[in-house]
Amino acid sequence: MLRVMPVFGTRPEAIKMMPLVKALRDAPGVECTVCVTAQHREMLDQVLSRFGTVPQYDLNIMEDAQTLESLTSRVVSGVSGVLKSARPDLVLVHGDTTTTFASALAAFYQKIPVGHVEAGLRSFNRYSPFPEETNRRLTAAIAELHFAPTAANRENLRKENIVDNVYVTGNTVIDALQQTVEKDYRFRDATLGALFNGQRRRGRLILLTAHRRENLGGPLESICRAVRRIVLDNGDVEVVFPVHPNRDVRKVVQSAFDGLKRVYLTEPVDVWDMHNLMNACYMVMTDSGGLQEEAPAL
Repeated sequence: MLRVMPVFGTRPEAIKMMPLVKALRDAPGVECTVCVTAQHREMLDQVLSRFGTVPQYDLNIMEDAQTLESLTSRVVSGVSGVLKSARPDLVLVHGDTTTTFASALAAFYQKIPVGHVEAGLRSFNRYSPFPEETNRRLTAAIAELHFAPTAANRENLRKENIVDNVYVTGNTVIDALQQTVEKDYRFRDATLGALFNGQRRRGRLILLTAHRRENLGGPLESICRAVRRIVLDNGDVEVVFPVHPNRDVRKVVQSAFDGLKRVYLTEPVDVWDMHNLMNACYMVMTDSGGLQEEAPAL
């Protein structure tokens, strides 16, 4: 029996790991045990609930105003404890979050092989995206198995002298979209339900999201000003903006769009609502790497 432990902590990781978790649990001769760090508590729980997944280990490490150094420390410590107890044969991590790197490091310390899902993505700027670009490079140095979405990602790894055990797999988010996007979908979020359920949209709908660390402050203010100008200059444009829980994001967004008609601010929506919202949109404007991968598939 091969004991495999996927470890993840954020909503984007969870969305892309859910198809893999299902495949592992359906595979003969494989025991799949899920560990979540809950780096993003509420947004992670939305995905777990909708996919019907209950993790065997939940570290619940999220804290208000957490710093990268404290988060990394808690993930390494927490995941190390889980690995000492469970002793899996393989740890799977995804992408480039702090959970990804810290979990890979914890597995390395326990001498447990690491498989890196969504390996080989590169911006070639260590500070953008921050800290993700360096997280994924460090994870690549630790991992023994590299699952690259594309041949270009495999080539990035080759240029770093990572040539063994590299597999081009495609992107698991496409598998997730096949489960979530539905014809005549009815939205669960109250604001989205009022806009869409049973109604035909006449104008051009833009989905806007912005939350990345490097966009906080001035860059986010510039994004909001530009979107505000688009709405004011185009009477047929409507914008839906699911606002990230980060307080700094909310302060800027609420100030920029207060009282502006045809801009609808919502709480973060679950994965089913988000994917079907993208499917209904004229345009997606986002700094989310996950949404940038998902939108073209629709």
